[in-house]
Amino acid sequence: MVGSSHEALHRIFQKDPALLTRALQSVLHVPFPEPREIAALNVDLTEIEPVERRVDTLLRAETDEGTYLLVVESQGKADDRKRGSWPYYLSYLYEKYRCEPVLIVITQSSTTARWASQPIQLGFPGWYSLTVRPLVLGPDNVPVIADERQAERDVPLAVLSAMTHGRGPGSAAILESLASALRTIDPDSAAVFVQFVDSCLADPQAKQMWRDLMTAIQYFWRHPLAEQVREEGREQGLEQGLEQGLEQGREEGRIEDRREMILRILEWRGLSVTDAVRERVEACTDLGRLEVWAQRAVHAADAEDLFAGE
Repeated sequence: MVGSSHEALHRIFQKDPALLTRALQSVLHVPFPEPREIAALNVDLTEIEPVERRVDTLLRAETDEGTYLLVVESQGKADDRKRGSWPYYLSYLYEKYRCEPVLIVITQSSTTARWASQPIQLGFPGWYSLTVRPLVLGPDNVPVIADERQAERDVPLAVLSAMTHGRGPGSAAILESLASALRTIDPDSAAVFVQFVDSCLADPQAKQMWRDLMTAIQYFWRHPLAEQVREEGREQGLEQGLEQGLEQGREEGRIEDRREMILRILEWRGLSVTDAVRERVEACTDLGRLEVWAQRAVHAADAEDLFAGE
């Protein structure tokens, strides 16, 4: 289970290594050759001496122009220690594998991206012995994918977009487009991508919106990150069902959860929720109907559209 944005930001490239080379080509406009094969390598760079050094993700890309080592570092903030560790990683990897290393830094912060993009130059000014130029992927260059069709064409890139831009006023459209695009890929891969996005959403409102969207299309419940929510639902069901029986209490807990989810989705998307709509949702006791309304809430142009045809 991915437990942090730091881990998710580099592990997405382990899930879909080809996304990394596509990002280099389309986002950073680096003419990186098309890989024939990409393999994950051991990230442990520890030497015999008791000094532990690890990169975040390490991939080997076989291309017609040669073999490259793709070193991915997830960076939350500026860290001057990288001035020493990043050049070390690259020189050590070249010595060990005799392949050209390429350093890619992934971040959610524009400030960190500007810091990371500065060349690291070691030696006499003007006659540097070593220069390291990180390639940086961040909110200033990763495309904002807020269109459903565009998200469907490259789901992993849409996931990366949500991970780097999943905050602020534009996040709703990004998350909604991705939610729809996830329906077009296999459920197991979708569930992994859901977890990556969930780990990167620092905005509580955006995170809740994402979980509501995923609950509506059933992906959220396929992964361990939903266990806490399920446990809370069980507790609510137990409290509500003391007199009427455990199963009935759980059913009531699920019904109440769906009511709240529908209203949250509508409000988070900026749709006006009238008293009549709110009263109708809160009065509904049919779980199946509430499930339908929850799915409609994701794309409804107006809150009244929940009840279309009824």
